[in-house]
Amino acid sequence: MTRPTHPLIIPAALSTVLDSVTLLDTRWQMGQATRRPAYEAGHLPGAAWVEFEGVMADAPGDGGRHPMPPREVFAAAMRAAGVYNDRPVVIYDDDNSLAASRCWWLLRYFGKEDVQVLDGGFAGWEAAGLPTSTDEPTPQEGDFYPTDPGAALLDADGAAVFATDKLLLDARPADRFAGQNETIDPVAGHIPGAVSAPALSNVVRTGSFLSADDLAMRFTALGIRPDSEVGVYCGSGVQATHLALALEASGIHPQTSIYIGSWSHWITDDERPVEL
Repeated sequence: MTRPTHPLIIPAALSTVLDSVTLLDTRWQMGQATRRPAYEAGHLPGAAWVEFEGVMADAPGDGGRHPMPPREVFAAAMRAAGVYNDRPVVIYDDDNSLAASRCWWLLRYFGKEDVQVLDGGFAGWEAAGLPTSTDEPTPQEGDFYPTDPGAALLDADGAAVFATDKLLLDARPADRFAGQNETIDPVAGHIPGAVSAPALSNVVRTGSFLSADDLAMRFTALGIRPDSEVGVYCGSGVQATHLALALEASGIHPQTSIYIGSWSHWITDDERPVEL
């Protein structure tokens, strides 16, 4: 099992290898109970449905709005979706890869290397005129077994160290970083010392990522180099994984760590400082 040379795959390239990869449909929208009806209305041929809530995130609580899922719960869902240790996986969502990036990062965290995200998602696939299906496959049970973490996970103390001594990026929109227009979390602001780097600024209007060169320019402007240690957080650990995906797609490959509890966890302790 080897890591692909690039974490993204475009629709035209994916269309030539559909029979040799496991496809996961992870469409999700915050505030909606499920996006499964969209999957049932049409999806990539052979794609298995993976629910976001309960699979890619544990129940909200002290760990934040989207805490890490239990190891075996996630692994069992991946096996049920047909994920094998020795078979490549491609993940997609509606368009901007927010949910897909969360699944990509979790698979990587649990040791699977050969995983990519469909750039532009289902919308990009349809825009390319490629076929869709309403047939729901019954995947053969996979043999995916989580191994030692292949990605770094931060807790609140670790995030504070990154903000003070290294580089901590806040992947939320700039206004929420600044404590403005906060409509999701009960406390506005950001972790002191963090730097604003909105994740969704790394995609174009259609949801596809900027080119590797353009991403590299954005990140080098923040002082990021291949030997940089970078921590990333957001509101609840979704946009953070999207930013981690963009960092890898840029080709810079810094050492990236995710604070999965993110802002929604940070503010559960009144003793933690808040900056506006």
